[in-house]
Amino acid sequence: MQRASIAALLHEIDRLSPAGFAVAMHIRFTRPTYLFQTYAKRWMDHYSAKGMVVHDPLVHWGLQNVGRIRWSELEAIDSHGVLEAAKDFGLMNGASISVVIDGSRSISGFARADREYTDAEMQELEEILVALHLATTGLGDLSESDQRALTELSIKLTH
Repeated sequence: MQRASIAALLHEIDRLSPAGFAVAMHIRFTRPTYLFQTYAKRWMDHYSAKGMVVHDPLVHWGLQNVGRIRWSELEAIDSHGVLEAAKDFGLMNGASISVVIDGSRSISGFARADREYTDAEMQELEEILVALHLATTGLGDLSESDQRALTELSIKLTH
C-alpha cells in the first residue's frame, strides 16, 4: 500500500492549512469513502450539531463544480451563514477544491486565519488533492490491516 505517500500528502495539506482542513475522498451517493479532517473539534461539533452540511456553500459548490475557489467568493450564496459561523471559530479565510477523475469526485476545504490563499497556494493544494485522489483510488481492495491503518490515520488527523 502507499500508506507513506498518503500520509505525506496529508501532511503537505496540513502544512498549507494552518487553521485546518476537510477532505472528502471518492464521494459516492453523497458519502465519502474517506474523510480526513483537522478542523478544531469545537467547530466540527458545532457544524454537526447544527446540521450545517446541508447548507454549506463549500459542499454545494464542490458537488456542482470542478476547480478551485476562495471562500470569500462563496459568501454571496451562503444564505444560512455557514461561512460567517466558521469565522467565529477562527476559520477566517479558505479555499475549496473539487476534482473528478474517472467519474469519482473528491471535495475539500482548506482554512487559514491570517490571510486569503494565494493563487500559487491554491494551485499547490489542487495538485496535492489530485495526487491524494489518485493514491486513494481503488483502496477497497486493500488488506484489512491496510484498511485499518488508513482509517486510523483519518481518526488521528481528525482528533
